[in-house]
Amino acid sequence: MTIRVLFFAYLRERCGVREVDIELPEGASVAGLWQRLVARFPALPADPPKFAVNRVYVDKGHPLHDNDELALIPPVSGGNQ
Repeated sequence: MTIRVLFFAYLRERCGVREVDIELPEGASVAGLWQRLVARFPALPADPPKFAVNRVYVDKGHPLHDNDELALIPPVSGGNQ
């Protein structure tokens, strides 16, 4: 199955890509895709970002399906306290 992965903010800058298509075996989860991404893009942080599949936030155990879109959402910081 093919998953489209979207990179945002500093993740895009670190990896030098806006999006990639990743081939995975049927039954793969977000965790499996994250492992594959870390191997392909060593500039990714050790701590995973937030994940959204088809624009819905999910955890690492979420199953993926052919043609899903996974967004890597980095943490947001800043502002006044």
